[in-house]
Amino acid sequence: MTVTPQAVLFDLDGTLVDTAPDLVAALNRVRADDNLEPLGFNEARKHVSHGSYALVRCAYDYPDESTEFQARRDLLLAYYHENVARASRLFDGMESILQKIESSGRPWGIVTNKPGWLTTPLLRALDLDTRAACVVSGDSTEHAKPHPQPLLHATNEISVTSDKCLYIGDAERDVQAARAAAMPVVIALYGYLATDDQPQAWGADGCIDSPGALAGWL
Repeated sequence: MTVTPQAVLFDLDGTLVDTAPDLVAALNRVRADDNLEPLGFNEARKHVSHGSYALVRCAYDYPDESTEFQARRDLLLAYYHENVARASRLFDGMESILQKIESSGRPWGIVTNKPGWLTTPLLRALDLDTRAACVVSGDSTEHAKPHPQPLLHATNEISVTSDKCLYIGDAERDVQAARAAAMPVVIALYGYLATDDQPQAWGADGCIDSPGALAGWL
């Protein structure tokens, strides 16, 4: 990005907030109901950014369309909703970045594929709901990422054109959505990347190893 962004948009899970502890705990609670051993945290963590389907896939061999799969996904989401912010926190260094953005008078927002009924209580529990200039959840628009519609919806809400915004995410679909929206994008390498992911090949404008590294992009 060659110009200073006028606004910053964040993906939620694996970019702004470390939600893996609560999601993996919910998944292992489902496995406990089936008398199964818990999955290792590091193994399950890398699936978090891909949502509840990916988490259930990594824990069970049931086909996605099966009754067994759907039942466990429903239970996972119910358990997670009960404890949506027990251990979830901003990534280390992110608070100072948010303060830097806010002190400069620029808006920041969230664009996530997480559904609103999970996004809203999480942000409220972390006192982020009133700080974010916009929150676009996975069900806020007709299409979710990698479609550009959620990002464009966010730019409309904050009245900043897409080319003047910077988006940060940790999944290939984040880059695809930003590219389709003509928005500069940076990959959070500290996020929930799988071992076979190749973020340097996704076509982003850059990568950061920590939230603090965002300072150079602001």
